Amino acid sequence: MKKVIKWGGIVIALLAVVFIGAGNYFYNVAVNRSDDPVELYGGSQSAFSMVDEEEQQRKLEEVLEWTEQQSFHQVEVESHDGLTLSAVLLKSGNPNGKAVILAHGYKGSNEQMPGVTQFYHEQGFDVLKPDARGHGKSEGSYIGYGWDDRKDYKRWINLLINEYDAQEIYLHGFSMGAATVLMTSGEELPSEVKGIIADSGYTTVEEELAHQLKYLYNLPAFPLMEITSAVTKLRAGYTFTEASAVDQVEKNKLPLFIIHGDQDKLVPTEMAEVLYEAASSEKEIWIVPGAGHTEAYTVAEEEYQKRLKTFIGE
Repeated sequence: MKKVIKWGGIVIALLAVVFIGAGNYFYNVAVNRSDDPVELYGGSQSAFSMVDEEEQQRKLEEVLEWTEQQSFHQVEVESHDGLTLSAVLLKSGNPNGKAVILAHGYKGSNEQMPGVTQFYHEQGFDVLKPDARGHGKSEGSYIGYGWDDRKDYKRWINLLINEYDAQEIYLHGFSMGAATVLMTSGEELPSEVKGIIADSGYTTVEEELAHQLKYLYNLPAFPLMEITSAVTKLRAGYTFTEASAVDQVEKNKLPLFIIHGDQDKLVPTEMAEVLYEAASSEKEIWIVPGAGHTEAYTVAEEEYQKRLKTFIGE
């Protein structure tokens, strides 16, 4: 009997070592700050087969040329936990009190989203493009997946109000950035914030990472998600379950526009439906035919712009 107990204890200890090691491994892959590229399931799809590639190349060259001609200037805020966060701001040529904060995706930076940047600028908006914590020029040793970032966005909102006299602010995010603005929407926000636009956002960090774990590693969520979440709590201060866009949109009182491609494999399209159903505010959802992850603006640019104008106008 003593031998059984002894060997049982050894097995349990070995399993504990393995699981803790696995939790730290997945933390380092998914949460810890790193400039190394990460393979994501559904991340390599492209909508270009649906549209004229030469036309898309021409548009890309035009918007990049336009971007180079603009006068972006760098601004900074300090986060609630003492990090210096960086962004670029493109001021409107004819200031009218309107501003938008554009939120980039996982492993991205404020250099992304040139097309929608141009769109908002041409509508007379000041355009603020932060680097999320743990990304670009912003400080931070870990990726917040939108959860800690929601507090950062309150700082950016206050910057626009207090230093740039913004009177009408919209939050527009893509992928992780969409989750960021959704999570921000559940906070107490100034009355100057008028609406939320979320393109390709996920429901919770736990569900999105479990989705990636299943397809990339062919592994079940339990117990790896729970262990990695516990490691994240110790090293980054939050758990995957509390980082919930669903819970936040239930508290949101602002008009909400959810956009998602019907071919999205990276963040399953069903997540958009769950978020829409959870929202209790004035809301709209647009599932874009033929669009993969964050490809709606590419696939249906004119319709996208038209719907944005309508949402903002209303």
